[in-house]
Amino acid sequence: MLLEALYHVPRDKWAYAYDPKTIHLRVRTKRNDVDTVVAMTGDKYDWDSTYFEITMEKAATDDMFDYWEAAVLPKYKRLSYAFRITSGKETIYMLDNGLYRNCPAPTGGYYEFSYIHEIDVFKVPDWAKDAIFYQIMPERFANGDPSNDPKGTQSWGGQPTTDNFFGGDLQGVLDHLDDLLDLGINAIYFTPLFTSPSNHKYDIVDYKQVDPHFGDNELLKQVVEACHSKGIRVMLDAVFNHCSEQFPPFQDVLKHGEKSKYADWFHINQFPARVENGIATYDTFGFFGNMPKFNTANPEVKQYLLDVAEYWIKEIKLDGWRLDVANEVDHHFWRDFRMVVKNANPDAYIVGEVWSDSLAWLVGDQFDSVMNYPFADKVLEFFNGGMDGLTFANKMGTILMRYPQQTNEVVFNMLCSHDTPRLLTRVGNDKRRMKLAVVFLFTFMGTPCIFYGDEVGLTGGGDPDCRKCMEWDPKKQDRELYDFYKLLIGLRKKNKALREGRFRFLKAEPGNPNIIYERMDSRVHFTIWMNNTDKPQVLSHPMVTNDWKDALSGDKVPTQNGTMNVSLDPYGYRILYRNLTK
Repeated sequence: MLLEALYHVPRDKWAYAYDPKTIHLRVRTKRNDVDTVVAMTGDKYDWDSTYFEITMEKAATDDMFDYWEAAVLPKYKRLSYAFRITSGKETIYMLDNGLYRNCPAPTGGYYEFSYIHEIDVFKVPDWAKDAIFYQIMPERFANGDPSNDPKGTQSWGGQPTTDNFFGGDLQGVLDHLDDLLDLGINAIYFTPLFTSPSNHKYDIVDYKQVDPHFGDNELLKQVVEACHSKGIRVMLDAVFNHCSEQFPPFQDVLKHGEKSKYADWFHINQFPARVENGIATYDTFGFFGNMPKFNTANPEVKQYLLDVAEYWIKEIKLDGWRLDVANEVDHHFWRDFRMVVKNANPDAYIVGEVWSDSLAWLVGDQFDSVMNYPFADKVLEFFNGGMDGLTFANKMGTILMRYPQQTNEVVFNMLCSHDTPRLLTRVGNDKRRMKLAVVFLFTFMGTPCIFYGDEVGLTGGGDPDCRKCMEWDPKKQDRELYDFYKLLIGLRKKNKALREGRFRFLKAEPGNPNIIYERMDSRVHFTIWMNNTDKPQVLSHPMVTNDWKDALSGDKVPTQNGTMNVSLDPYGYRILYRNLTK
């Protein structure tokens, strides 16, 4: 047994309260090095009568480690614990104060979870587990009111550039809500809606006014009310890292320099604030001089932005905020942000834009979720033929073990966005590969999001090409693809096991790009079979029962001698299920 690989700490994603009664424990060991891990648990004040052993389950694996997991329900909300780790004839006891060959007497030196305080339990909105999000850039979704088009608006469907306009607005969204309902959407994520000179609106001038090219505040309120009446939640984009150079306080800094009362609202490195040779003398988003960065540690700035966050929650009964460039804003700000937002709406969903490991923001005091770009990158690499099944399973294992389970259940999963090439383009315009990726999206843990138009076959490279106008002409839409999305969305919404059930790979082998995995809760067991090759394949796996059905066709799928053999077309899939209750 490689002792150096053993790891556990009594905090973060390794030991946390899942709910007011349950503690989740995780242990890391070297891959394929350990036979069993047993959690030895009890109450430190009454160990003998509360002692209970739990055999931990291997929940995930990556290329170097195995991750073991167990749920513990301590009788008195306190927990002392150690781990008994066995490999062949070797046994190690893992305690907070070290590793032992013989079990030390409890509970001195044992790990402790002192007490489950309900106020400390990381709670995420339950509705987010059931959400099917649809991302809308209002300027490119639908032009419902030509009277508010900006000057120089181009014909709908033209080639997008960094600075052209096509007239999309909130009335266009309102006009097409029933189309989203037909697809199965129950949540919308809007990119920024507030007054801004750009087409994307990530450089905001007035944070409390809807951009007049989109409508007005009253129309936004109507849109949200209409969404709520149809069972659709609404999440807006909060751009609190930076603003527009036209933002009045920044204009005051440009005019009055160091004497401006807003001088400390921004990070001015040298006065006068200006751009020289493409580099600003003040901090910005990237190197865009037209987007000066806020000093969110300044109490006045903090209060201004927190007032904005609270205002829209209360004004339109907003359901959540997506936080732009969230990793470049200080943690102190986001902790206060969470308190303000959750006080205004305890059920609000907070999603940060962080493109890498985000655990620092996901321990209960800042975000509920993040945009899961690592998920998208690995899924698309796999279905584009960039790795075998075992490597893919390892990558997904790493992703699942990054966060506590409550975050995994609502992490914001997408396959493309306004910041990446379109999904169909990312898979080389191969619709079969695209479908496999979408099946994985809707059968994996987390909250799925569709970028507007993917469901009808929109293509596009990187920004600005990915920000094309929505195609509303049925003759130009891929209606077969639309029906496929609708079918998968309906299947996920109908089955809680696909939203909250456990995830595990059943077949993922080196040199083999085909995979089988499962989702399962106490009522339904799903297995998903995928042929990620350009040739017909027969996938086999042991199945002890003979009561499996195809989830999409309803056909019975028999087993033979305890084995199921599933024939799949090139880049084909099947979703099978069996009921666990009668």
